Amino acid sequence: MIESFSRLSLTFAHLVSQHRLGLEAASLRQQLVVLKRKQPRPRLRSFDRLFCVALQHGWGGWADALIIVKADAVVSWHRVGFRLLWRLRSQRLGQPKISEEIRMLIRRMKTNNPSWGAPRIHAELQSLGFDVSLANGSHSIDTV
Repeated sequence: MIESFSRLSLTFAHLVSQHRLGLEAASLRQQLVVLKRKQPRPRLRSFDRLFCVALQHGWGGWADALIIVKADAVVSWHRVGFRLLWRLRSQRLGQPKISEEIRMLIRRMKTNNPSWGAPRIHAELQSLGFDVSLANGSHSIDTV
């Protein structure tokens, strides 16, 4: 029993070390690609930064394998990407909200003209110069 456990742990340790070795080789190869660019001072592209940030997440010894950039730079790129992600996720998607004034106008039109539906009220709003989508207008009509 102990012998099979030791063999299993040895196999696992070998696989983990091979995985780490592969990640280190990939990191060094990526840095060589950057250094081979024909510029006096090689510039890092977005993919290079993304590769370093991904390496940071997938491997604990990532900082030791970095030669051309500092570990602090990779952490700062990760922070910038995180800020960008949450800025994009917090933006409101879809149609802009209808102002309270237009909502009251839609309610008044609906109560004064009960036979009018959303397309007619939408057409009337456009003729008055209000730029409201039919979907937003019909939503406001449904809440009346």
